[in-house]
Amino acid sequence: MPQGSCLVLTARVRILCWRDARRPSRKGARGRLFRSFQEDMFVAVIINLDQERDRLPETALDRLTEMVNDDLVRVNEIILQHMESPVALIPQLAGHIIGGGGKRLRPLLTLASARLCGYEGRHHLGLAASVEFIHTATLLHDDVVDDSGLRRGQAAANTLWGNKASVLVGDFLFSRAFQLMVSAGSMKLLDILSSASAVIAEGEVLQLLTTGNPETSEAAYLDVVRAKTARLFAAACRIGAVVAERPAVEEDALESFGLNLGIAFQLMDDVLDYSAASDTLGKTIGDDFREGKMTLPVILAYYRGSRAERQFWRRTLEEMEQGPGDLEKAVACMKRHGTLDDTVERARHYTTLARDALAVFPQGTMREALLGVADFWVERAY
Repeated sequence: MPQGSCLVLTARVRILCWRDARRPSRKGARGRLFRSFQEDMFVAVIINLDQERDRLPETALDRLTEMVNDDLVRVNEIILQHMESPVALIPQLAGHIIGGGGKRLRPLLTLASARLCGYEGRHHLGLAASVEFIHTATLLHDDVVDDSGLRRGQAAANTLWGNKASVLVGDFLFSRAFQLMVSAGSMKLLDILSSASAVIAEGEVLQLLTTGNPETSEAAYLDVVRAKTARLFAAACRIGAVVAERPAVEEDALESFGLNLGIAFQLMDDVLDYSAASDTLGKTIGDDFREGKMTLPVILAYYRGSRAERQFWRRTLEEMEQGPGDLEKAVACMKRHGTLDDTVERARHYTTLARDALAVFPQGTMREALLGVADFWVERAY
């Protein structure tokens, strides 16, 4: 496999009570956590950066990844170093989710933003790793809150190790993220990323309050998206300008780019949850429906629907009474009212805002690569 398409994590850990490198032994995991064997092993985790696009021609995301590939390799080394712990469960569980694929978009944006601003130092590497740890920690917590069985096409960590271990390892990754923030030696950088972490947590609570409420407004939905998803995109981009000590106008531009890109990203993710294209992108169709999440395609369908259709949404999402054929009926209702197409158009609007934000930077290969990535999320699957 070419070096540019994968990263290799190699972590030296002690064996606890594992049946294999991924799944803990239920028999011995509890009560004997520190009774380790006197044997060491190397666990190799292959992270395929092209997992969701290896069936496609070269994309804008591929091109941007290649442009910062050397930095990505160094970021991976930092991730490896900070995953280490004498408590073997921590690198085992963390390695499971970090090694499970994913686009690595957020740290990629930090690296690209720093390079766009002409930064030639090394602090952006630790910051990018911090961003990835924040994101991974939220995924671990998300899967517990949502009772998810799958993550990135494989068993979610909480189904293998349980909710308690997933939450605690998520907390560990948050702690590691803050250690990396501090190492940059900038209170401003620490403020940006710590504030983003707090907003993400608020977004999680907001989503919890809207779940199962068919009368959620589009404005309330966007509040959740900005907090839960887009704020980390915005912070990941802004810190690229801050670490390069660029003027405020460039900081604001990159924050606007990241924020609007994050909103477009989530809008498209919500569309894909009800789209046949999900199969080709490694997503499971209907997860949001089964969890009662109020996403924009559903919200628009509810408000545009007839009395009978609104009763259907209340039964399936508020009362969580779902039966055979209900998912297909939900998709048909959204198509009948054009809500999937309209959500895509809103995503295109936010993509345009993201592109416009980069106008303050001179033309160049890095700016063009970031512009291409903004378009990629809408055009890749629709």
